[in-house]
Formats: sequence, C-alpha cells, structure tokens
Amino acid sequence: MRIDVVSIFPSYFDGLTLSLLGKAQSAGILDLRVRDLRDWTFDRHRTVDDTPYGGGAGMVMKPEPWGLALDELAAGSPRPTIIFPSPAGEPFTQAAARDLATRKHLVFGCGRYEGIDERVFEYAQTLGEVRLVSLGDYVLNGGEVAAMAMIEAIGRLIPGVVGNPESLVEESHEDGLLEYPSYTKPALWRERSVPDILLSGNHGAIATWRREQQIERTRARRPDLLHGD
Repeated sequence: MRIDVVSIFPSYFDGLTLSLLGKAQSAGILDLRVRDLRDWTFDRHRTVDDTPYGGGAGMVMKPEPWGLALDELAAGSPRPTIIFPSPAGEPFTQAAARDLATRKHLVFGCGRYEGIDERVFEYAQTLGEVRLVSLGDYVLNGGEVAAMAMIEAIGRLIPGVVGNPESLVEESHEDGLLEYPSYTKPALWRERSVPDILLSGNHGAIATWRREQQIERTRARRPDLLHGD
C-alpha cells in the first residue's frame, strides 16, 4: 500500500518509521511518504493560510497549495482515497480501518488553524474518493495526531505487517466487543493472582471465560457497543 501524507509539520510523522510500521516500510509492504504543504507555495514566506471570508477568528488554509499537492499526489494513481482528519467528519472505527486497509493508495491531508477552504474537499472529489474522518467528539490543534492514529490502525491490518495475524482477530472491536484481560508470568505478582481458569489447561473453559469477560467489560465500559443486548 502507498500512503501519502501532506502537512505543514512533516516531522510529526517521524514516529511512523519505528516498530512494526517501520519494518513494513523496510520490507516494501508499506510505501509511506510525508510531504510539506509549503512545497507547493511560491511566495517568499511560503504562505499556506489567509483570513476567512465573512470574518471570524483565526485563519483558513488556502486552496491553491492543496490543489497543487493533490494534483501531484493523485497523478498516475487510479482514484486514491483522500482522507482529511476533521472533527466534522464521520467517526473512525475499526470497521473503517479494515476497509481502508484494502485500498492501494491513501492520501492524508492534515489541516491546521480554522481548517481548510471548503472548495478543496469539493475539488478533491474529482481526483478520488474523499472522506472527512473524526477520531472523536473533541478538537485537536491539527490533523497530524489523528492521521498518525489512523495510519497505525490501518497499517497494522495490512497483510504481513503484524507477525501473527491471529492476534488481530482477538483484539478490541474486531467482533464488536472489547478485548478480554490478558496475563503473563509470574502467576502471583504483588499478592495478585492470575485467574485460576487460565492455569487450568482447559481450552474450552478458557475460551468461554474470555468471552464472558469481553461481554462484562464491554457492558461496564462501552454499553453502547452492545446494541441493547
């Protein structure tokens, strides 16, 4: 998969060269490219923002640098999926991550200030599929943190990125429930014991216990996921 990221702070994404995603890039599984939006400006100050029409606080990102960036990144690509992190977007979920992990080319556009000129989203639809996506009901300083979270969630679902693909099946949200609790050695730590069932060797009973724990944990922490069950 190819992922292009456009930001005025490209160094934000240095962390994506580490761990599993870094190894995936070295192995040629993931082609991740981060670009500075200011590369598509031509004035002395490399300006990417201006005052909003209609008045109001803050600045708005200018359309032309974005238009030039999207033109270049979409060239030669059969309609990439263009993602703009936005608090006004659709919620990002595990299901969305699974869907996006099947795409060949993703482009992330990281906004700043009061956002990006609305015409950029309209124009981007002529180049590919456009999705405005939100991590949650809160506002960040820019799209970089959200884009990093999405890239990690999507990237680890690409075949070959995670060494043991079975581990992906048992994670939170994969079956609509939160993940069951996990334990490792020692069996007794600071007067706290591992549940006896996990030491029993009875794999059927362990599977049942884990499922019960998933339901109990989801009911306690995220009852909205149970859909009235």
